[in-house]
Amino acid sequence: MTERRYDPKTIEPKWQEVWARERTWEVSNEPDGRPKSYVLEMLPYPSGEPHIGHLKNYALGDAIAHFHRRTGHRVLHPMGYDAFGLPAENNAIKTGVHPREATKRSIASYRHWFHRWGISIDWSREIASYEPSYYRWTQWIFLRLFERGLAYRKEAAVKWCPHDQTVLANEQVIDGRCERCGTLVEVRQLEQWFFRITDYADRLLDDLDRIDWPPHVKTMQRNWIGRSVGAEVVFRCEELEIDYPVFTTRPDTLFGATFFVMAPEHPDVFKLVAGTGQESAVHDYVNRSLNESIEDRGAAEKPKTGVALGRTVTNPVNGEEIPMYVADYVLMEYGTGAIMAVPAHDERDFAFAQAFGLQIRRVVGTDEELPYTGDGPMTNSSPRFDGMHNRTAYEAIVQWLELEAKGRPSVSYRLRDWLLSRQRYWGCPIPIVYCERCGMVAVPDQDLPVELPEVEDYQPKGRSPLAAAEDWVNTTCPSCGGPARRETDTMDTFVDSSWYFLRYCDARNDEAAWDRQVVDSWMPVDQYIGGVEHAILHLLYARFFVKALADMDLVGVQEPFEALFTQGMILGPDGQKMSSSKGNVVAPAKIIDRFGADAARAYVLFLGPTDQDAAWSDTGVEGVERFLARLWRLGDALAREPEDSEPRPAEQPAAAKGSSLILVRKANWAIEKVTRDMTGRFGFNTAIAAIMELVNEIYRHPDADLAARRFAAATAASLVFPVAPHLGAEVYELLTGRRAWEVPWPEPDPAMLRADSFQLVCQVNGKVRDRVEAPTGAARDELERLCLEAPNVRAHVDGHEVVKVIAVPDKLVNVVVR
Repeated sequence: MTERRYDPKTIEPKWQEVWARERTWEVSNEPDGRPKSYVLEMLPYPSGEPHIGHLKNYALGDAIAHFHRRTGHRVLHPMGYDAFGLPAENNAIKTGVHPREATKRSIASYRHWFHRWGISIDWSREIASYEPSYYRWTQWIFLRLFERGLAYRKEAAVKWCPHDQTVLANEQVIDGRCERCGTLVEVRQLEQWFFRITDYADRLLDDLDRIDWPPHVKTMQRNWIGRSVGAEVVFRCEELEIDYPVFTTRPDTLFGATFFVMAPEHPDVFKLVAGTGQESAVHDYVNRSLNESIEDRGAAEKPKTGVALGRTVTNPVNGEEIPMYVADYVLMEYGTGAIMAVPAHDERDFAFAQAFGLQIRRVVGTDEELPYTGDGPMTNSSPRFDGMHNRTAYEAIVQWLELEAKGRPSVSYRLRDWLLSRQRYWGCPIPIVYCERCGMVAVPDQDLPVELPEVEDYQPKGRSPLAAAEDWVNTTCPSCGGPARRETDTMDTFVDSSWYFLRYCDARNDEAAWDRQVVDSWMPVDQYIGGVEHAILHLLYARFFVKALADMDLVGVQEPFEALFTQGMILGPDGQKMSSSKGNVVAPAKIIDRFGADAARAYVLFLGPTDQDAAWSDTGVEGVERFLARLWRLGDALAREPEDSEPRPAEQPAAAKGSSLILVRKANWAIEKVTRDMTGRFGFNTAIAAIMELVNEIYRHPDADLAARRFAAATAASLVFPVAPHLGAEVYELLTGRRAWEVPWPEPDPAMLRADSFQLVCQVNGKVRDRVEAPTGAARDELERLCLEAPNVRAHVDGHEVVKVIAVPDKLVNVVVR
């Protein structure tokens, strides 16, 4: 019989055409009695062609989707594009190509490659956030949040990227630089739009216990939300008649506060310094501070710097006027962005006081070395509190402050409201107009979407490019009919990705963002897959959106993603993060052209544990391609043996013996192993290794009955289908005449998982002395007999008294002697 060659360039297009023609992966919103499974990968930003990280993400998600379909679930596995954002706009500035055209081209490329990869997407639900049919509903959600006071506008000190000419959220500034372009960030005072995510801080924190997410991701969110229990105390700047609340976890040290420090980002810093002669020094210091990382600024060992603001505040517990400073060791992310400085009992305050020659006053303890952060008796804290233990005084001082209307018990969060304004063109317009008569007015729902206008110049120039589109900006007030001007800022692109999973559920609904019954039938997402780099921003924002929408009775769930899996990164062949400047980028197109989509898909899952980083290896993908070729040759040969053979169901042979029994047992072992590895922990590397082991076993037993070899090969094809669907479908059809995806996932035969015999470990006084073959399920007395008859056991027992014999069924026997 002539051996034929495995050719993925023929096999893969064949099955891709079948799935596209028959729309195999589309799923109805009508329940059919099967449990639902919503499997979703984080939607990509379409830029150029998809990279190798996309391949891993979607190969992983697709394997889960296939497994769930064949284990009896109704699976929703959709696809879309996070299409607004700076890359397309910056490309337009550079090339003159409209962001819409560049985005369309990229989406077409992504769609092409996802078909080439054979990803089982329900393409009838495809969305893109830049399409008016999508952002109409983004605007609709904004208005619902606006109606409830969860979207608001205020002047704020914001972080500004001079290169991209736009405001950045706190989370988009890394080490004082723009996350996107690396430019040093500045501070500006601007009117900005915010979402009041802080209203949901406790729920965002508490509900982490309700979801199946990796512990490290939950920890990252808990740390970002940063809940602390303490007291809020009001210090007053009498000169300007402004109250400044501070949050402290140590109200027992209030009498030791000898100066007051504000974060460089505090919105009142420039107001306070105005007219003091310190303006220039403070402006320079603030901008320098933003160029440092949060970690460096807060480090205890860092030399303390700052500038006096030329103002004082009154300490509410003793009436002392204490000087105000701006200093980089105080962070806006903590409390109110201002602190009462107690140098005797805080290391950083102590270092600052020494650097600036400020008073240091002990209020806790007796003669311990300063700074002292421990417990002890109160001192220098007025007769009311002196002598009390500081922990008792803590409560007493807070109660006294509350009675005097100078403070109260409080909980503080590191989390800040979500700044969503962007002074860029390529984003979702904010549906608000400004009328001289009516003020701020929401665009009515029936007038949505507010579409992006055409502009000739995308350069921001310190304001949104939309501001130059006068015909678009000038509009009519929907309330009074008078002249009005549109909001020219656009929304942060994280707004678009904070609800897209809801739109997938009802993607072709033109009358509403979604039908409540439909969305509730699919939500929450059962398995979400993506990179850990989204642990804070996207995942936190999406959770906030869902909770807010649930409060409006628009959705019936409190959490968007029931389970989360964060896949590891694929590194370059040199073990470094892929980068064109390093020349270590692996292009999926070249790999697929050379080895086929199945080999690429299987390899990215075989590299190692899927939640860990791993370096690419061309020899590794070659090895996986050889394995797939061996399985195809095996299936092709068995399908043609004998010559007039016809495909038939791959049933487990009854009464198999010898080599045939070995293959049947190995096939059942593989079913059990792969099923276990694909359930929960997603151990695809070990699952693929088990299938390889099964294929090797078939090649080792050419003398086994044809039925046993066919059964084992069909089992291998069935098991490999989720990770190599084209090859799996081809071999399974060759052997059985059936379509792998239409056949339920195989279940192991318990009888075949149980071996007839096992290696009995024989110990003497706990040390292994021999191993003997023993029948599975043998009684204890039979195991004891076999152990005591073992030659090396006899050698260590003769001449000794047997005290007792301990038998562990199907495992070991230990003979205790003296």
